[in-house]
Amino acid sequence: MIISIGNDHAGPDYKKAIVKYLELNEHTVINHGTDTFESVDYPDFGHPVAYDVETGKANFGIVICGSGNGIAMTVNKHQGVRAALCWTKEISALARLHNNANVISIPARFTSIEQAVEMVHTFLTTEFEGGRHDKRVQKIACK
Repeated sequence: MIISIGNDHAGPDYKKAIVKYLELNEHTVINHGTDTFESVDYPDFGHPVAYDVETGKANFGIVICGSGNGIAMTVNKHQGVRAALCWTKEISALARLHNNANVISIPARFTSIEQAVEMVHTFLTTEFEGGRHDKRVQKIACK
């Protein structure tokens, strides 16, 4: 799979660990994130990830900021992007099962790096359940 990843200054260590996991599992990574801890603006790193998912350049996206909220709000402005703010592996599984989320948003200040990698693993290996959830997902995007 092709995975697009972006992060602000709260997430360089998270991104590094997640990219290592992804590459060990033979995924291709498109890196839009910062590698420094100097303050930056999360939209500058979220929009490119959303664009990759929106246009089909990437199968999934991963975004990371301090709370996970700002960058999730940013990427969710793009049509066809369904970003889920996740803080446990169970929430990441439900985001895929019930919401067909295609971007996971990770709150770096509220999860450990190990939790984040576990959430990404769960997110990428969980299939959308479809069925009764499909009609709900079809109603998410603005028309």
